[in-house]
Amino acid sequence: MNVGNGGAGRLEDRPGPEMLDPQEADRLRARDREQQETDRLRAETREQQEADRLRARDREQQVLDRIERVRRRKAHVREDRVTLAHGAGGKATHTLIEAVFLESFRNPLLEALEDGAVADGLAFTTDSFVVTPLFFPGGDIGDLAVNGTVNDLAMCGARPRYLSAGFILEEGFPIADLRRITASMAEAARIAGVQIVTGDTKVVQRGKADGCYINTAGVGTLDRPVRLSATAARPGDVVIVSGPIGEHGITIMLARGELDIEADLSSDTAPLNALTDLLLSACADERVRCLRDATRGGVATIVNEIAESSQVAVVLDEDAIPVRPVVRGACELLGIDPLYVACEGRMVVVVAAEAAGAALDALRSHPLGAGAAVIGRINDDPPGLVLLRTSFGGTRIVDLLVGDPLPRIC
Repeated sequence: MNVGNGGAGRLEDRPGPEMLDPQEADRLRARDREQQETDRLRAETREQQEADRLRARDREQQVLDRIERVRRRKAHVREDRVTLAHGAGGKATHTLIEAVFLESFRNPLLEALEDGAVADGLAFTTDSFVVTPLFFPGGDIGDLAVNGTVNDLAMCGARPRYLSAGFILEEGFPIADLRRITASMAEAARIAGVQIVTGDTKVVQRGKADGCYINTAGVGTLDRPVRLSATAARPGDVVIVSGPIGEHGITIMLARGELDIEADLSSDTAPLNALTDLLLSACADERVRCLRDATRGGVATIVNEIAESSQVAVVLDEDAIPVRPVVRGACELLGIDPLYVACEGRMVVVVAAEAAGAALDALRSHPLGAGAAVIGRINDDPPGLVLLRTSFGGTRIVDLLVGDPLPRIC
């Protein structure tokens, strides 16, 4: 027996079973068997956990692979006729655009599928408005048309300059309502600093136009050397929303009076060009990657477009997304996720992480950006997907909108 160098505590110093009384020997053997069994169970548990982890990873990868295969398929419209879902801003809208319009009109400027086309120092956009009701808390179809067009130009980084306005009027539409709408457009244009310089008017038979439809087009100048695009997001970037979401869509839904729900809520319709000007002035040109106003399909649609275009993962934090209690309550009653509800005065901003503080300060310095918040980040994996970290600690995929829960909101 080795007793040198503190050997009293070493295994070879422990008396063998033949040197112990039988009871002590049995106790030691039982302890050794118990330790061996514990070690075996621990090893089996570790092996099982590793096997479960690998199977879970394989299942997750299989799901991601299936999603990627579906996304890579050539867009194909399955329906024989246009449905309301084709105008909702979600999957059906994207399929219609890619399979019909993009297929027919394909060119480099259109293929970007941004809020407007940018070329020769100008930004150009067009939009149509068919909202019902025509007048709602916080606005009407007139200021909605001006603000929506101004915002599309602002999302390109342009300074909005000139608008056109085309009216499709139904026979019998009250002239007093038309005057009210045009007065609202004039005031919205004044606030946004643009001019309505050309237009057109058509009248259709009674019952063919639901009162009044408006088409607008806008031209803006690119006064900054900035190139904003949904393809520009990079891992590590920060996702910001300029204020509480979902107010316009829920306001329109409640204004129809079909649900017998009363709420102190107004549309968030507003021009965002002054807000984008502050943001771009506060951040270096290349640090603002992308701007999008969250209209049809809501924030969920916008971040899905960014994830797909940039081939990155957008990871949102549910607890960080600003939603007013009245909007959240109405969404719960209607069974709608606020992420899919349209805004008309909110934008999604993707900026480099080092510019997040300056971006938030700039946004919050303006009344329209007072509620700005960081709602997520850009990761590199899984590319093309949006993930939401829920309030309960889980994670779920946020896909493009399917169907049309809120028709005719803009």
